[in-house]
Amino acid sequence: MQYDFRAIEQKWQNYWASEGTFRAPNPGDPHFDHEKPKYYVLDMFPYPSGVGLHVGHPLGYIATDIIARYKRMQGFNVLHPMGYDAFGLPAEQFAVEHGVHPRITTEKNIANMTRQLKLLGLSYDWDRCISTTDPDYYRWTQWIFLQLYNSWFDPSTKKARPISDLVKALEGSDYYIDFENQLVPAGNREDLEALAGPPDGFRKWYELSPDDQRTIIDGQRLAFLDEVPVNWCPALGTVLANEEVTNDGRSERGNHPVYQRPLKQWMLRITAYADRLESELDLVDWPEPIKLMQRNWIGRSTGAEVDFEIAPSEQPATDASTASDADLAIITVFTTRPDTLFGATYMVLAPEHPLVEEITTPAQKAAVDAYRTQAAKKTDRERQVEATTGTKSGVFTGAYAINPVNDSRIPIWIADYVMMGYGTGAIMAVPAHDERDFAFAKAFNLPIKQVIALPTNETSADHPTGELTEAFTADGININSANASISLNGLTTDLAKARITQWLDAQGVGHAKVQYKLRDWLFSRQRYWGEPFPILHGPKGEIVPVDERDLPVELPEMEDFRPAASDDPDAPPRPPLGRAPESWRYVVRDGVRYERELNTMPQWAGSCWYYLRFLDPKNSSRLVGEVAEKYWMLPRKKDPQPREGVDLYVGGAEHAVLHLLYSRFWHKVLFDLGHISTPEPFGRLFNQGYIQAFYYEDARGTRREASQIEERDGKFFHQGEEVNRLMGKMGKSLKNAIAPDEIAAQYGCDTLRLYEMYLGPLDQSKVWRTQDIIGVHRFLQRLWRNFIDESTSSLRVSKGPAPPEILRLLHKTIKRVTDAMNNLAFNVAIAALIELNNELVGKPSVTRDVAEPMILLLAPLAPHIAEELWRRLGYEKSLAYQPWPAYAASMLESDEIEYPVQISGKVRGRIMVSKEATDDMIQSVTLANPAIKPYLDGKTIKKFIVVKGRMVNVVVS
Repeated sequence: MQYDFRAIEQKWQNYWASEGTFRAPNPGDPHFDHEKPKYYVLDMFPYPSGVGLHVGHPLGYIATDIIARYKRMQGFNVLHPMGYDAFGLPAEQFAVEHGVHPRITTEKNIANMTRQLKLLGLSYDWDRCISTTDPDYYRWTQWIFLQLYNSWFDPSTKKARPISDLVKALEGSDYYIDFENQLVPAGNREDLEALAGPPDGFRKWYELSPDDQRTIIDGQRLAFLDEVPVNWCPALGTVLANEEVTNDGRSERGNHPVYQRPLKQWMLRITAYADRLESELDLVDWPEPIKLMQRNWIGRSTGAEVDFEIAPSEQPATDASTASDADLAIITVFTTRPDTLFGATYMVLAPEHPLVEEITTPAQKAAVDAYRTQAAKKTDRERQVEATTGTKSGVFTGAYAINPVNDSRIPIWIADYVMMGYGTGAIMAVPAHDERDFAFAKAFNLPIKQVIALPTNETSADHPTGELTEAFTADGININSANASISLNGLTTDLAKARITQWLDAQGVGHAKVQYKLRDWLFSRQRYWGEPFPILHGPKGEIVPVDERDLPVELPEMEDFRPAASDDPDAPPRPPLGRAPESWRYVVRDGVRYERELNTMPQWAGSCWYYLRFLDPKNSSRLVGEVAEKYWMLPRKKDPQPREGVDLYVGGAEHAVLHLLYSRFWHKVLFDLGHISTPEPFGRLFNQGYIQAFYYEDARGTRREASQIEERDGKFFHQGEEVNRLMGKMGKSLKNAIAPDEIAAQYGCDTLRLYEMYLGPLDQSKVWRTQDIIGVHRFLQRLWRNFIDESTSSLRVSKGPAPPEILRLLHKTIKRVTDAMNNLAFNVAIAALIELNNELVGKPSVTRDVAEPMILLLAPLAPHIAEELWRRLGYEKSLAYQPWPAYAASMLESDEIEYPVQISGKVRGRIMVSKEATDDMIQSVTLANPAIKPYLDGKTIKKFIVVKGRMVNVVVS
């Protein structure tokens, strides 16, 4: 019988499904074994695309499956689930374009992808499969949103707490309120009443109106409504996240114009967690480049906030309707280089800064208004790109500020390279020591004053002297930095920073500050295909959360779910849910008619917490059962490598920031509120590489379908036209995708699994060449013939024992494969098994003491053929839970040693000799070796050198 991979693979996939082989019981379920350690291995779950999988997608899935199978054989309770991140704009756009409801297309795509994943023999517990679009799932997404809405971040404990705790504290007068509605600890009610009155601008909580109290409470929630500048795409009729906008200010999907405009949106206060998100990266075993990307995104900066007074003589006259002089008196900036304060020669405000309109002089008003209108048309992404590559633009406001260290009057400009999204939306410009400020100062002929130089005992051709030709941004010593009460001259950068910060604080014009680049999370989308918000809006602007008992708020059935597209950037947003039936849109409670929130949540929402639902996917009363959550997420003392959270999380590095950051944020809130047991969700993270393949472009740069390319005489043609061959990541966009179905049908999925793993290290990108897959397919064919007599279909396995050299190789192979499994080095494991298999070729039979462990070693990598051979050895049960083979250390030792033989500088062969062999004996074996003799025939041996235990070197002429 020949190796009939199609029949074998179908047989065992049916067996695993019918027997529930990979079902993972929870504590309390039948057949659960408390004595085993747990291992939770997880893939970043996929979006169910309409085109399905190509062979690049399963790279990580095959790897996690190998580990899951390996860990089961090592005696672990393994949780290995799969699900689908199925909401989002692509599904909605496809549905709109084809006139089909997104649920229909999504369910069809899920069914196809599930079929493809099962085709690969992946050992998922399919009973735990979830989709973010299932109401039973997004019920709990909505529940988490309510936890955020009903919580605040207590800066004293650095944890989320129920908003009800804050209300109690305020009612007990533990706080009073400043003029910016910030909460300030103040002691108890008696203490406040004993005061002659709170400081200027402060109010007592119990003196506020109910509306003011509600405003203050809402301003502390972790989920809150705010009017913020957003990326508005009128053609798509929705707000886009920064990552959905290209560098040239267009939508990633559809290539439509995107505009910056203020809209009232739901926000999540992720900035409150910036410090913990940064510092608690130390708790996880992640690749350092990924940690660095997260730290850079969070953008922790240490510096100082500095107050600049606006020069009174330059303030425009105002009537009673404008802000008071006190409101106009200060511009606060954040700087990481307070040591350069003496070099600040002008200031820049973001065009949208609230003070711009108030400080602008009448003479400059027209120019400033025109510039602000122009800046409003640009997205943050465009402004960021122009800040580093474009020509600087800006307008003088006509106003001046006072530099607090030297009382100099410095002009205040507006420019779009400064944005409200970072710091205070205002900067002190130090052109001598900042590249962007330098370019701006040169463009507008503004003063440049040097206050940092290299130490005088250093010499350098780059030492700045005279007029600077570029900004000097390095650390050094201060110069030109003194006033009557402080001198920084001669101090190094670190000392100068500390000294000036202390001085600013003492003078009451500044203080030390830690700032973050991270912005609050924009959480509203004007789409249909997303999770509805569990929020009601009252006739007087009240916000009322839906009662948890009424969850889920399901999407209404609608025939027209298209967004209201427009060419007008000022057109008001009209979310598709605005056309929902009134029976869905409106809710009457206690005689009051409320309207539901008409925006939906972004696709990120469902993918933030799916790993928790996998733990207990059918629980109807809790997000996740306490016992199940603690078992799968907390490490046990018996675990060889204890980690909190998911033991191994595998996915692409493209999710390094947003998905992982958002998940960590939600997880920490749930942890603070006592719903889960670990501070971090993913204990170990591993990023697999990509599968690359050739793609083809014609002379116009149009990509052509790779499957339609013809090669002739080393050139490539598409329908007779010559095209260029290039290399890139496999995918739909490059038209070089290959479906796994094709490969599995032609060679079998065991072959596909082995080929993808054998291409190279898992974390590196690899080149796919279909013609090369035959190599690992032949390995499986030879393996089959070593075990099965194809002429009689009988088993070629004898009782043994195996020859000593085969047993030694077996034990070496067990060690190599085990080490490779532990290091996710599956290419090394496959190479070791190929080497062992090659030694068995041509032998009359394989002894059972070699056959059984070899099959078990192969099982995680090529499970179908391994199961079939295991059954033919006489075992009735699956090998999925058979103990992993162990090697004997004594069998790794050998009386012989291998010497590579180098002839005139090149290794031409290898010899095996006794460890006790003399140089003469080694020379005799070398000269007699048939693989080496051809390189010596007709040559004169000038030197024969033996490096004991290492190599043989033969010099010939």
